[in-house]
Amino acid sequence: MSDVKQITAVARDRSGKGAARAVRRQGKVPAVIYGAGQPATGIALDFNETKRLIFAGHFLTTIFEIDVDGKKTRAIPRDYQLDPVRDFPVHVDFLRLSKGQSIKVVVPVHVVGQDKCPGVKRGGTINIVEHSIELLVPSDSIPDAVEASVADLDIGSSIHIADIKLPNGAKATSTENLTLVTVVAPSGMQEEEEAPAAEAAAAAPAKAPAAKA
Repeated sequence: MSDVKQITAVARDRSGKGAARAVRRQGKVPAVIYGAGQPATGIALDFNETKRLIFAGHFLTTIFEIDVDGKKTRAIPRDYQLDPVRDFPVHVDFLRLSKGQSIKVVVPVHVVGQDKCPGVKRGGTINIVEHSIELLVPSDSIPDAVEASVADLDIGSSIHIADIKLPNGAKATSTENLTLVTVVAPSGMQEEEEAPAAEAAAAAPAKAPAAKA
């Protein structure tokens, strides 16, 4: 689980595109805190700190305690926008968290055990089907990632959501049979396996047409 990070902001008394542009001209990033049945609060974040936090990774699964002019609010980023040309932050949305609240988050899938994988030792290739999954999880126990071990996986085998251990209290929002990782046979082996089947099909006698009554 990511630690709760502290971040400082100042309140914004105006909203809208014009107000957001004015905040950016001041060298800050406009943001909003919403949710928990309370009115949305417009804030302005330090530009350099916000950029550093976003590009450090795990930004959308990190809980922040936001100090807005001395009043602290616990929230999690739900979205952020980057300038399409210069790739710097231009806006952030935060979801206000209440005690005991469960939220949906997307976390990365980390594949482990490649060095022990029987399928890889036989020349197979690990194919990551899903690089991330969505979880419904208590807001105070958001994982940085979930692990999918291929240590016992042979060629043609797969790992599904039902096969991995999720953190306590976490539930996957997709079906349990969703495939996360497979081990694919090398092309040469696939051709060898397909050839006998093709030959057998070619050698099979054609069925005679049914006689007309």
